Amino acid sequence: MKSFDEVFEQIKHYITEHELISDVACNTWISTMIPVRLDGQNAVFQVDTGFQQGILLNNYKTMLENVMTELMGFPVNFVVEVVVPAKETDKSSPALDLSEIDEKNKELQRSFEFGEYDYTFDTFIVGRSNEFAYAACKAITTDQRATYNPLFIYGPSGLGKTHLVTAIKHEISQKDPSKNVIYVTGESFGNELIKAIDKRDTSVFHDKYRNADVLIVDDIQFFSGKEGMQEEFFHTFNKLHSEGKQIVITSDKPPRDLQTLEERIRNRFEWGLIADISVPDFETRFAIIRRKAELLNLQIPDEVTEFIATRLKTNIRQLEGAVKKLKALKTLANSPPTISMAQSVIRDILTDDQPVPITVEKVIAEVANVYGISPDDIRSSKRTAQISTARKVAAYVVREVTDMPLTVIGTEFGGRDHSTIVYAINNVSEAIKKDENLKTLVDDIIKDIREKNPQSSN
Repeated sequence: MKSFDEVFEQIKHYITEHELISDVACNTWISTMIPVRLDGQNAVFQVDTGFQQGILLNNYKTMLENVMTELMGFPVNFVVEVVVPAKETDKSSPALDLSEIDEKNKELQRSFEFGEYDYTFDTFIVGRSNEFAYAACKAITTDQRATYNPLFIYGPSGLGKTHLVTAIKHEISQKDPSKNVIYVTGESFGNELIKAIDKRDTSVFHDKYRNADVLIVDDIQFFSGKEGMQEEFFHTFNKLHSEGKQIVITSDKPPRDLQTLEERIRNRFEWGLIADISVPDFETRFAIIRRKAELLNLQIPDEVTEFIATRLKTNIRQLEGAVKKLKALKTLANSPPTISMAQSVIRDILTDDQPVPITVEKVIAEVANVYGISPDDIRSSKRTAQISTARKVAAYVVREVTDMPLTVIGTEFGGRDHSTIVYAINNVSEAIKKDENLKTLVDDIIKDIREKNPQSSN
């Protein structure tokens, strides 16, 4: 009879082979479980936190039970236990002034600047949004027959294009140091050309780029409208391509949309393979935050990781920036990262096109003011009718004006569990259907909060 460990390996293999969930989700949630025992029809696993336990039970229980039943030949119940109770997140941490840590943050940024430590294939998180581009980049480093030539990768800024092409340079150079691999941004290529023209000698410039074994041009859209740069790149491209040398290009748009580039250049981009990178899903963002934190030797609680992943959705650089700022805040506060710290970090990172989130503190303060009590009363264990009602209303409003997970709301409301928050929200939801005065009061609170935070309105 196979051991439970062997069965678990079969389970993971089955999930991967049949693509039941993404590789990122499998690595983040399934592979981190510890198989404990098969007790009759109960398959018992252990995890480190209640947060992970909740994710598994809410999202993957049915799938796991179906897989185990298929593999074992009899009905199996999925049971997951927490090894060590999750430490309660610090709710009382005061909001920290990010201006106090400017210098610390700058030091951190200097310590972890752009470099190979963080831009290799090993440190790239693969998800459904980027797996095709990743596979194409890996193929180039293992097959030097220029199968994909040119390789054109496009997608919005901050999603990992530079990471991938730098990983190509790193990988090829490691395997064969004799290879002349050149990475250059579109802007740097243009600036070098201008200097060469100013000196009335472009021979050195030509020798550098037209003798590359692999030429990587990052952000080719910089050439838009610049005829001289396009002309130079056109001839460089032709020479390298005719010699079977690999060319890799990145852009924020696909070739057909680069209308200010000459048609002859856009046509050449379509000779090879075009791969896009899109916005990562939640599991990929979660895994990216976790990986970035590991690189900075920072432990971020799962609920804080989830909070960041649900707020910063469109830019991996922002996720990396959030982790770095949390590291600086941890150094300043000498305490583990908390939801409050994450809120301060996100407020500092989000740009005008991404609304500053309405925080729990703002909602609680507004509701407390309406009911004539203090914010501490709402977070406390006091059960007077007025405080209890205000607490339920505050939970309901938080849920209405933010997309904060219920587990995180519970943490912010004095460490209350998921079921308590669900009860409070449902209670208010039913009450406002019957009580027109309460409905008017709650609507006014929501309206006031959104008016005070116009960028956060839905």
